[in-house]
Amino acid sequence: MLCSTCRLRPPVTEDGRCLLCAGPAGPAPMPPVSAFVAPQQYLRPPDGLAKAVVVLLASVAAADLLAVAAGLNVRRVLGNGLDNGFAAYDDAEADLADNLYAGAGVLQVLTTLATAVVFIIWFRRVRLNAEVFDPSVQPMGAGWAVGAWFVPFANLVLPRRIAGGIWTASAQTTPDGSRRTVPATVMNLWWGAWVCSLVASRYTSQQYWKAEEPQEIMDAAGLLMATDALDLVAAVFAVLFVRRLTRMQGERAALGAHPLTVRPAPGRAH
Repeated sequence: MLCSTCRLRPPVTEDGRCLLCAGPAGPAPMPPVSAFVAPQQYLRPPDGLAKAVVVLLASVAAADLLAVAAGLNVRRVLGNGLDNGFAAYDDAEADLADNLYAGAGVLQVLTTLATAVVFIIWFRRVRLNAEVFDPSVQPMGAGWAVGAWFVPFANLVLPRRIAGGIWTASAQTTPDGSRRTVPATVMNLWWGAWVCSLVASRYTSQQYWKAEEPQEIMDAAGLLMATDALDLVAAVFAVLFVRRLTRMQGERAALGAHPLTVRPAPGRAH
């Protein structure tokens, strides 16, 4: 039997055509393309960072207490001098009081800088977790959890906005899936005390460095003491805020109401 078309070669197809008459084979079917899978997001426990922040905030509070005590000592020394017209003024005691006050100020700067670095790292961590919990309530992108602190004047407002979104997303959900409202009192107290302390410290520091007369120095030292006390209060509220928000995120993650995976912090077993 020959090809039904050319009658020269044996057929190889079902319709009786030879290999040449049938033509080249069509392209092989492409394998099915798998659907695009978005990169998986993870929760990262903020507990370790939170503990470090709490310890550093405690060091800030201790430095503030030391500064208040040093300020009281400065006022005592100057007050004694004013009472007797500096007739029996002890220069060595005055120098020691000034050195103690300056040392307390240096300690405040060092503890505050260290705390700020670790606090911002923790703040970014909880912001990324909030993106997993509920990105719809975040007013700004995750990068602003760091950048907002370095924008002049706006850093008095923007971090609080970001914190509000984190707080809302981290609140537990009720059994029916709706979000439970958690009062933000501790967050508002922390932010209000911190802003007031920041603004007051800039003003009182200028007054202290401009003071020349003993009475002016005493008055400026009193203002600085009040500012240090306010900073101590802000540190206490910051500790409460960090602990509360960290606990909220742990409770929210334990619900398992989200489809994403919890990844342990680096260094921990999976």
